[in-house]
Formats: sequence, structure tokens, C-alpha cells
Amino acid sequence: MEEGSNTVGTCGELAGKVALVTGAGRGIGRGIAGKLASLGALVLINYRGSELRAREAAEEIRAAGGRAECLGCDVSDYAACGAMVETVIKEYGHVDILVNNAGITRDNLLMRMSEQEYDEVLDTNLKGAFNTIRHLSRYFLKQRSGKIINISSVSGVMGNPGQANYSASKAGLIGLTKSVARELASRGVCVNAVAPGFIDTEMTQTLSEKAKSSGLAAVPMGRMGTVEDVAEVVAFLAGNKSDYITGQVICVDGGMAI
Repeated sequence: MEEGSNTVGTCGELAGKVALVTGAGRGIGRGIAGKLASLGALVLINYRGSELRAREAAEEIRAAGGRAECLGCDVSDYAACGAMVETVIKEYGHVDILVNNAGITRDNLLMRMSEQEYDEVLDTNLKGAFNTIRHLSRYFLKQRSGKIINISSVSGVMGNPGQANYSASKAGLIGLTKSVARELASRGVCVNAVAPGFIDTEMTQTLSEKAKSSGLAAVPMGRMGTVEDVAEVVAFLAGNKSDYITGQVICVDGGMAI
């Protein structure tokens, strides 16, 4: 973790809150981190391999007047997640918002997909979310409050050719969300999932024009979504206006999964 004061912002809807966002060095995670910080939360930007990108994201937040720190950890490692959580609690005293965004792809047709390609995706996308929730849950229960937002995908709702591993991990994340929501609801902890569709990110920008056209053809609204579209929904679920919402899956997909 970077050096820095452990005081949090005093302005905004999320003032006084500490938010841990996994895989937040780029893409949707970076947008979510920036949005939460703009609402006053102290954001802990988790990363695995892209430390430089994570530091850039933190500096971007600070330049805008927000607060952010970087935190390296491979979320697929159960013990490492435990150590990360202990470090965060020791440093800041509490975590109020957990956004499980870390995810990878290893796309391949089922008949060509290796066991390693399948396991790597499930380990990061699904087990990684279990790991962070498992280690943070006792603190959420003790403080009788907390918001957990899992970033799923429309691929987990409707499936996608060439993504048996990714779709399985994101569908599993929905099941995890609903089960944990039932377990933690009586203690005031809300657990929800956001399922983005065809979003304009660095990853989708590398697609061929043919692939982009094919993707857009499946979107009733006829356009790609933005990182901000997703971040706004996450911010709503992280705030107190969503205190009576739990166990839900909100698709941010322009109607793709209708």
C-alpha cells in the first residue's frame, strides 16, 4: 500500500466511507473508482499486474480532489486476500463498500478450450469475489452495514459463444450474489450485481469493425455503453438510496439481455 493519510473526504454522499475496488487500474474498474472518489469515498485501488496503471488511476483521482491509495493483491489467492483485508482494516479501521470488479478473459471455443484457460478465469472472476467477500464479511457483520457490488456481465445472463469459461464465472457470480445477499441481509448488508453489456473500453476498442458491428446489432439501443453508465449504477448501489435493495442483478446493456 502507498504511503498516505488515513483520513477520508468530508464532502459528498459517500464522505467517510472506505471503498475497495478490485481490478481498478483500468477500464470499468477505473471508472468506478473515480466515481466513488468523486462522491467523497476513500478508494482503495486493487491491482494484480498493472501497478503503473493503478498508480496513474490514483493520481488522476487525487488531481480531481479525491482520495485514493493503491493496493497490490492477486484476488484469486485466498491467503493473499486475507492479508490484504487485515492490512486495510489495520490502516483504515473499516471498509464500507466492496466492488468485485477484477476479471480476466481467456476466450476460446469449447472444443479448443484448455483446462488452464477455464480454471484461470474461474479462479479470478468467481473465486476472487468469494475470497474478498469471505474475508470482509465478518467486518461487515460486526458493523451491521456494508455494500457489496459484484460486476457480472450479460454473458453470465445469456451466454456467449467462445466464452464458456467467462460466462460460467459471471453466472456463478450472480448465484454468489443472491446467496450472500440472503445470508447478510439481516445485518444490514446489501449485496447486488451489475451486469454490463457491450461497453466502450480499451478491450472493445481493439475489436475489428466486423466484431463491433456484430456486437452493436445485438443492442436494441443501437450504441455501445460507456464506463460512466456502469459507474453511475455502482455509485447508486454503494450509496444510502439503495438501502432496501439486495440480491438484485442490474443489466447495464442497452437492452441486450431483454
